[in-house]
Amino acid sequence: MRGFAELERTDRGWLPHRLPRRARDQCDDPQLLGAESQPAGVRFSFRTAATVIELDVHRTRVVLTGVPERPAGVVDLVIDGRLAGQVATSGGDVVRVDPATGATAREPGPVAAVRFDGLAAVEKDVEIWLPHYERAEVVGLRTDAALSATPMTGKRWVHYGSSISQGSNAASPSTTWPAIAAGLAGADLVNLGFSGSALLDPFVARAIRDRPADVVSVKIGINLVNADLFRQRAFGPAVHGFLDTIRDGHPDVPLVVIGPLYCPIHETTPGPGAFDVEALKAGTVRFVATGDPAETTKPGGLGRLTLTYIREQLAAIVARRRDTDPAISYVDGLSLYGPADAQTHPLPDQLHPDAPTHRLIGQRFAETTLQTLCASPDTGPAGRCPRQA
Repeated sequence: MRGFAELERTDRGWLPHRLPRRARDQCDDPQLLGAESQPAGVRFSFRTAATVIELDVHRTRVVLTGVPERPAGVVDLVIDGRLAGQVATSGGDVVRVDPATGATAREPGPVAAVRFDGLAAVEKDVEIWLPHYERAEVVGLRTDAALSATPMTGKRWVHYGSSISQGSNAASPSTTWPAIAAGLAGADLVNLGFSGSALLDPFVARAIRDRPADVVSVKIGINLVNADLFRQRAFGPAVHGFLDTIRDGHPDVPLVVIGPLYCPIHETTPGPGAFDVEALKAGTVRFVATGDPAETTKPGGLGRLTLTYIREQLAAIVARRRDTDPAISYVDGLSLYGPADAQTHPLPDQLHPDAPTHRLIGQRFAETTLQTLCASPDTGPAGRCPRQA
């Protein structure tokens, strides 16, 4: 397995965590703890001539009362770098959460098998990508031919971000924008996208510091606004501290700071973000910004954050750090998804890109940034690409 920090032995099988135990012990937020146990970017990687592959998985889904359920998760089969099969998850537990009271109720369900058959009886490189927004305990893996682990050939890319990086609204785990970018650049992805939780937590910075990496990227902004967690006075020092901690473990690797993608509801309006109640009544998920734009700049105001402010500050922070850190760079999120893209690829829920837009963002980041870094003399040649032409 690749893309995880630790495997926890459970009563059923093995649960991949994307944060190590030390980091998890420093946080009691169920949002982050739930997100890190959802295996975005986690996949099996092996070589085999098998014609049948079965994976037993016990999934756990979270359902919010009054909010339409997400579609079932998907397990992707990638053969020789190309998507070759997909199977929806089934069975497993359902955790129902009442957002108004915080009350939860668990409905237990069975382990279910994911089966891929009819595969060519020739040696092939296989990846099995676990669902990116469901907790997934791996119970068993069966094949009808021997298998061996494939050696890592791509450069190790550790990426940090929000639910967009985790893959919200992407079609499947191998087609989130980081997975698309990694495939095009031949990079070995570690996805530290945490839904609603890219909040510059020091324990996450230490987790990035402590794991091997050839390239590190951090996408900062949207959760700081829609969680309404920071103010302007705290923002800059928090960013510097996060980057300083990463640099303690990776003093020379390329470090890419990515500004927020375009999000009309939060460009000039601060958070907190919230569900659009009227849309929920109609059975649709949409988000709204509930903050007061006047509280960003007015004299004596609270200094609330907006995406426009964050982009300006991140560009300035990276420019200052480049005086002593030539390996740091800034990517304006508007170059990955900007106002013009919002006309042709609107955000369906006002916050998250859809499946085609994930592909667009991944292709742009690969072509403008990641392919160059993975092919640089510092990190060696890029591996095979792309995952999907």
